[in-house]
Amino acid sequence: MDFFISLFSDPIGFWSSHSLLIGQIGINGIIATSMFLVLYSGQLSLAAPGFMAIGAYTTVLMSNHWHTPGVLNTVVAALLAGVLGLLVGLPVLRLRGVFLAIATIGFIEALRLGVILNVPFTGEGLGLSNTTGADPLGGINIILLSLIAVVFVIWRLTKGRLGNAWAAIRQDELAALSQGIHVARYKMIAFVMSALIAGYAGALESRLLFNIDPGDAQYGVTRAVQVLTFAVLGGSGFVLGPVVGALIVTLLPYIFGGAGPYINIVAGIFLIAVIIFRPQGIVGRGGLAIVRPSWWPRARVSAPSTE
Repeated sequence: MDFFISLFSDPIGFWSSHSLLIGQIGINGIIATSMFLVLYSGQLSLAAPGFMAIGAYTTVLMSNHWHTPGVLNTVVAALLAGVLGLLVGLPVLRLRGVFLAIATIGFIEALRLGVILNVPFTGEGLGLSNTTGADPLGGINIILLSLIAVVFVIWRLTKGRLGNAWAAIRQDELAALSQGIHVARYKMIAFVMSALIAGYAGALESRLLFNIDPGDAQYGVTRAVQVLTFAVLGGSGFVLGPVVGALIVTLLPYIFGGAGPYINIVAGIFLIAVIIFRPQGIVGRGGLAIVRPSWWPRARVSAPSTE
């Protein structure tokens, strides 16, 4: 309760005391948008943490060894993640549904366990020091502006020809093919753009950290499940859905601060309740709506009398 009291009573003090939390909300919102892209195009990909790791490690390594500007590091990291997204997408996008999810999980675990934890210049299990490039307070404004820009760009894309093609593929690939839509090409575009955004999010997140941790909660399966939860909770039918889900999941420990060690149980119950009462997510296609289960009786609309 004190968390929300300080939010409304002293917003300036709240910003100062919770700046890292606000930055993390922005990062989670950007990575949630990355997840939205692949889901909107009909792909169940969980590769986002892997591309985040590429973005973060590329940025820090460039800063530590070449002392290049942070803007250049971020751009190169995002582009590298996009290129690797193209290389990874060529074989794995032949798969669909849960098989694609398993293949992308294999990618992030192979990257983390096979490369990051075994190559000396990535710091192996000790992580990578980021004392030269970290700027937790200075990076928050950039993160929030980036979140707004990324959400706006993706929203505009969903309203155009590209978004219509993605929606058609998500509904029925065979029907999309029959309408002349190049399914493989459009799925690859979504996958590469998602990888680029995830790499950009990882590069921005590295500015909040003085040490890049290669743990599972950061760039492994745990983070992948968390990102998927953003979309399930917020809804994947509208670009703001996963962003709202990221906001709620990030704030859950503060919303239920009194739960203490039982916070994960409370969070699980909350997620189950949303799935039951709002299966399309908190933000559905029609935006925020009344939370009501599908089996709840709806008001009947009678035709006007002709008498």
